[in-house]
Amino acid sequence: MDGGKSRREETARFKIQEGGLIQVLVPMAPPLLMMNGYLLRDDDGGITVVDPGPRSREAEAVWEEVLQELGASWNAVKQIVVTHHHPDHYGLAGWLQERSGCRVWMSKRAHAEAELMWGPASVMETELPEFFARHGMPEQRVAELREHQAAIWPVVSPQPAVSHVETERSFAMGGREWLPLETGGHAAGHLSFFHPGSGQLLCGDAVLPQISPNISLLPGSDPEPLRTFMDGLSMLRQLPVKTAFPGHREPFGYFAGRIEQLLLHHEERLDAAESLLADRPRSGFEVCGELFRGRISGIHQLRFAMSEALAHLVELERRGRAVSEEKNGEIRFYRIDG
Repeated sequence: MDGGKSRREETARFKIQEGGLIQVLVPMAPPLLMMNGYLLRDDDGGITVVDPGPRSREAEAVWEEVLQELGASWNAVKQIVVTHHHPDHYGLAGWLQERSGCRVWMSKRAHAEAELMWGPASVMETELPEFFARHGMPEQRVAELREHQAAIWPVVSPQPAVSHVETERSFAMGGREWLPLETGGHAAGHLSFFHPGSGQLLCGDAVLPQISPNISLLPGSDPEPLRTFMDGLSMLRQLPVKTAFPGHREPFGYFAGRIEQLLLHHEERLDAAESLLADRPRSGFEVCGELFRGRISGIHQLRFAMSEALAHLVELERRGRAVSEEKNGEIRFYRIDG
């Protein structure tokens, strides 16, 4: 692809990045407002879509406009790759699959998480509110969370038929072979894709340039998400990444430095959570309120803040710095003084 031509092709909907990688700007709900889908073109015109975004009329219109502006039809879309199961990355996959007839790829673990959260047998709509109630969330907030969970279904419907990426072998996208790398913490089974020849990394939400990826403890999922996340960062840090292409904000080059910042951030957050247990035992909801004081504006943000506070509390417990105890249906965390 000619570099000058590529730049002239750019619109408000997409940007041409190095190596012909196309960054598609897909609208989503506040507070992030935008996520990055990516489009890679083979020499024969075949298209791979990575992380199509959440299901909404606005997001559908973006993909229709982008294909039209690139002179491509739905038949040109040969595969859809989803880095992880969160609605802002996975939600449109079924809709795109219906129009293109192509395969949708994600890791086996990420697919299991999608089934846990959004599958026909999912009970997360009731289990997650009950889980938070045991960790001290007041009933009014629990009721809000039930409504919030129920409202997510349209954003992830229809569900795609999924094929599984094998991390033991390379994966072809845009005429190049990429190495799939599985991490977790932010989302179990999260895949990043590294191209050794260029140093490019499609990293989804595994590493973000300006915001810290949410780390969530959820019922039925990874019981030690913060440990998993930090182990994954340590693994990704070994890669000679030149440019990382994240799920949110702009591509960036300071990859190893950003990982160091994230690791330090979570160690500091662990210390802060532990200090909150110094005077008395606290519920996860109490710790959440202190850790995220002034930064929670609604039930959507509270759901993520609560999950992250619990992720740090169970990591403190794993490290022998705290212990949990359940009495009368409510769980509280105690500091262990050593």
